[in-house]
Amino acid sequence: MTRGAGVLALTWAWAVGIVVLVVTEYAQATLVYEHLASEARLETFGGRLLLIHLPNALCVALAAWAAGRSHREPYRERPARHLAAVLAVPVAAQALNMALQWRELAAEGLFLSNAVLAVGCVAGYAADRLQENAA
Repeated sequence: MTRGAGVLALTWAWAVGIVVLVVTEYAQATLVYEHLASEARLETFGGRLLLIHLPNALCVALAAWAAGRSHREPYRERPARHLAAVLAVPVAAQALNMALQWRELAAEGLFLSNAVLAVGCVAGYAADRLQENAA
């Protein structure tokens, strides 16, 4: 097990996570936002939760899960490295999102955005571990 191979395994997991996150966020933007989300629906807390935050949690969970599943053996056996493989893409995407939209965020958006990150990361990591234990 060389150091370069471990970095390559992390990089591969991150690349897979980025692709999954971009594809799912694009699908969410084109399907949900363009066809289902209207100003009237987004005025209520429930509408924002259903049309923005829950789909975002699903996107984060899928990206974390995909990154975890693509992080190959034997590197996935080390918990710190595997957590880095699973969580780096969603956390980096959240940091980028916060940096780009900082001035436009309301308290609700800031809180729920971070809650979505936590829920999505936990769900993605749990799905990865469950699938690993089932195999």
